[in-house]
Amino acid sequence: MSKELEFLSRRVALGKMNRRDFLGRAAALGVTSTFASTLLGSAARAAGPQKGGFLKAGMQGGEATNSLDPASFLSQVSFSFGKCWGETLVELTPDGGYENRIAEEIGASDDAKTWTFKIRKDVEFHNGKTVTPEDVLATLERHSDEASKSGALGVMQGIDTMKASGDEVIVELKEPNADLPYLMADYHLIIQPNGGKDDPTAGISAGPYKVSVNEPGVRQGGERFANYWQGDKMGHADQIEIIVINDATARTSALQGGQVHMINRVEPKIVDLVKRVPGVTIRNVSGRGHYVFIMHCNTAPFDNNDLRLALKYAMDREGMVETILRGYGSIGNDFPINAAYPLFSDDIEQRPFDTDKAAFHFKKSGHEGPVLLRTSDVAFPGAVDAAQLYQQSCAKAGITIEVKREPGDGYWSEVWNKQPFSTSYWGGRATQDQMYSTAYLSNADWNDTRFFNEVFDKLILAARGELDEAKRKQMYRDAALMVRDDGGLILPMFNDFIDATGAKVEGWENHPAQEMMNGHALVKCWLTA
Repeated sequence: MSKELEFLSRRVALGKMNRRDFLGRAAALGVTSTFASTLLGSAARAAGPQKGGFLKAGMQGGEATNSLDPASFLSQVSFSFGKCWGETLVELTPDGGYENRIAEEIGASDDAKTWTFKIRKDVEFHNGKTVTPEDVLATLERHSDEASKSGALGVMQGIDTMKASGDEVIVELKEPNADLPYLMADYHLIIQPNGGKDDPTAGISAGPYKVSVNEPGVRQGGERFANYWQGDKMGHADQIEIIVINDATARTSALQGGQVHMINRVEPKIVDLVKRVPGVTIRNVSGRGHYVFIMHCNTAPFDNNDLRLALKYAMDREGMVETILRGYGSIGNDFPINAAYPLFSDDIEQRPFDTDKAAFHFKKSGHEGPVLLRTSDVAFPGAVDAAQLYQQSCAKAGITIEVKREPGDGYWSEVWNKQPFSTSYWGGRATQDQMYSTAYLSNADWNDTRFFNEVFDKLILAARGELDEAKRKQMYRDAALMVRDDGGLILPMFNDFIDATGAKVEGWENHPAQEMMNGHALVKCWLTA
């Protein structure tokens, strides 16, 4: 029986037998559908990627205000679609390293201040032009310009000078930084013709798919780029499409009904139900992602650190993890680093849920009346429930939280990083330096807690150039305490990334950096017959 099914599973993988007939034969032989599906998966992987088809994803995280300008990418749809059409100098690997992409070789001086990126000569843009070192240089220049409002601005400000020379781009840093190659994997730093200076919204790069559909907040799609520099290594479908489905129930129904082949952000509270759907596979992986409540330190009443401490002590982190994440995550400690990062300090005291301390600091702050918290279903899975749970824990300390539920469309453009107290999420970054530089340096465009601390800034810059690992770890520990004790971040939990795929999807590879295989699900997965 086993040999017969193995033979038939290989026929399915080769497109010579359909899945329904195979499952019917397996049932006739007394084999469970779970085991039969496992055989199909093994056969599909052994047969290698299949080409063709129309691969679709249903995703939360799209808005009518989304743009194809990589500098503006904020949420999940833009992030994942950018991975389909965009190409960067390097890309992060699932094991925590990086691989060269448009950069063929990377070299550094002994003091890690001078970096040389040799640019591949055989890479073609979607418009038919060849990628040049000048295009790479222009890209880095644009994202270094404060006028671009790039999400990568914080990591680019460590660069002193840069130039193109021959087939290389040479970068001189203000201070040594051994992590620079990881920073070049930032998803905003998509290489564009002339760096996007002429038209940043053109959607032209050198990725495996060319942009064919762009309806922000509705759908975005691409068709396979025939001259993709990596050939058949990625981009297996003829067409790909992301359909914006911000409602969790509708997203799950679309997967179950076959309208899409994969979805992001499966809510932890329904994971067990989704697992029971025939042909659907839950894909979850732990990493650096975290769900947060962010306060603007420069805006009343949150400009008072006693009020901030009151709101931190009023957070029941264990209850939040248990109720909202259902075990798919871990407790946070009000700074954005966990054990997934090298040089993590595991000896920092965990902040407890302490209603007495919360009440003490609230009274000391002098604030009276309710505190307004804005949230939305798109902030993170279960964000509205989390806000209401937080409202209850604050009430135990005598703090009144007024929860305002905002619409999903426009949340990232009108609420996040603009309103003084809201729920949000971060996917994490490759290194501690990148996480702190993107969201906590005083001059970072995405400093969404308005944490302005000159001592902290100097510490992060000094840590970049510290080659003694023990000293660097201590620096990051000191930085974590500053954010934890003085900043506007309430970080109750680090989340698993929970995605799901349908019956015909193969090639999935868990990636701890971000959801949807670090955005590469539509690029690296394929459809079986």
